[in-house]
Amino acid sequence: MTKTKVEIYTDGACKGNPGPGGWGAILVCRGKEKVLSGGEKNTTNNRMELLGAISAFEALNRPCDVSFCSDSKYVIDGLSKGWAESWKKKNWKKGDGKPALNPDLWDRLLAATAPHDVTYIWIKGHAGHAYNERCDALAVAEAEKFL
Repeated sequence: MTKTKVEIYTDGACKGNPGPGGWGAILVCRGKEKVLSGGEKNTTNNRMELLGAISAFEALNRPCDVSFCSDSKYVIDGLSKGWAESWKKKNWKKGDGKPALNPDLWDRLLAATAPHDVTYIWIKGHAGHAYNERCDALAVAEAEKFL
């Protein structure tokens, strides 16, 4: 059986780093959109980037063929280059022996992406990509709720 094709776009924002933050995600499937967003009062930009991705993947209710687009090299490289898997195998330590940041969220993201066939696509932020701009606006709006 062919897996459902889904496009996922995410972004995170933080007013100060750390500071109030937000994330936005848009899932596109069969011409329909599902828009998700959220935020936290005291967080970091990377945590918001991770939560956007986690929330999008956790919204999928069956294994899918996913095109995942983000302007976060941290998230895209962490997944596509196997960094997060490696950190997890080393008890959340990086190659230099230092602790990997955000292991709680990386663990959730690894679990959330596992059932899916994922193509990772890095897109340049603030470069006019319609879905990226919309996700950025969602993330910024969520962060501003805490100001």
